[in-house]
Amino acid sequence: MRDKGDFLFTSESVSEGHPDKVADRISDTVLDAFLTADPLARVACETLVTTNRIVLAGETRGPGSVTAEYLMHLARMAVKDIGYDQEGFSWKHAHVECHLHAQSSDIAVGVDSAGNKDEGAGDQGIMFGYATTETPSLMPAPIHYAHLILRTINERRHAGDASVAGLLPDAKSQVTLRYVDGKPVGATSIVLSTQHEAGMDQVDIQRALRPLIEGVLPEGWMCPDRELYINPTGVFVIGGPDGDCGLTGRKIIVDTYGGAAPHGGGAFSGKDPTKVDRSAAYAARYLAKNVVAAGLAERCTIQISYAIGVAYPLSVYVELHGTGQDVEEAKLEKTLRELMNLSPRGIREHLKLNAPIYVPTSAYGHFGRTPEDGFFTWEKTDLVGDLKAAFGR
Repeated sequence: MRDKGDFLFTSESVSEGHPDKVADRISDTVLDAFLTADPLARVACETLVTTNRIVLAGETRGPGSVTAEYLMHLARMAVKDIGYDQEGFSWKHAHVECHLHAQSSDIAVGVDSAGNKDEGAGDQGIMFGYATTETPSLMPAPIHYAHLILRTINERRHAGDASVAGLLPDAKSQVTLRYVDGKPVGATSIVLSTQHEAGMDQVDIQRALRPLIEGVLPEGWMCPDRELYINPTGVFVIGGPDGDCGLTGRKIIVDTYGGAAPHGGGAFSGKDPTKVDRSAAYAARYLAKNVVAAGLAERCTIQISYAIGVAYPLSVYVELHGTGQDVEEAKLEKTLRELMNLSPRGIREHLKLNAPIYVPTSAYGHFGRTPEDGFFTWEKTDLVGDLKAAFGR
């Protein structure tokens, strides 16, 4: 996203009932089950969902008490919680398969600590973190409001609110904002497609959802009615995994910054925190958010890179997009490495990631959430004091 000037920028979100998010939810359910039994368990679980079928595959290392039968039961319970009991996809009747097997010994040798060797990264890769002053959560505004629209509908659906009666779990949103001199000032168009029961009138759906959308946005930000597209295809009855196959990890831009910042390419769900695809992306967001929260910059992008089996990061890069407040990026890179141990073990311990905290991350974004009760620890701003002190603030 450009730093200055006038432009339009768009981000999308998808609901917990979107096929790919159903897959993410099940994969993170498997992960949480293993971490409940053993905080040091290793998990890389992929899930496929389609018409009345759920398939688990991947590699694990953990206690034998976490059986295939138990995981298949948990998969059904996840689908039930989302709200799927339809003819084409039901928690009761879907066929569930579990093809999880033992983690490769070659990977284990590289990752495990032994003797004087610290725990190595679970894979090579580059991870990015980002923060901006556009919203109170220090997230880009387009993805923030795209998520918020769907989260609001979902909360009302689970609560049995009459305003969303007849709406079903699958939904997508898309928010386009106008930026003036690099700052968001309002929406120019909004798209919302939501699954619904057969026979519902689209005019009634639009009439119910328009005030909800307007209430989510800041005052005066609502787009013109002619640019509000609610169920633009005219009907959305067949949805979820019955309408489209879902796979773990296919919504990485939805999971992160809505395209406003780079992404290293790795997915999150179903991976234990030795996998830097997940843990280092959380660390990068944590550091970027603390930089912005400390008032050192209005925008911050951080890149961290790793090699499989190597404990320390190969590089740490900071970009302040010309918004730094008398801060040298090279000094900031050095300071961040001093404030946080960016080895896989250091990240896990600093952010307390070896806990069953991942199911809530599987929908509505991994970032910009409220840190509480051990969840979303990477959203804390507890480095602000140290950063201010380091730069004489």
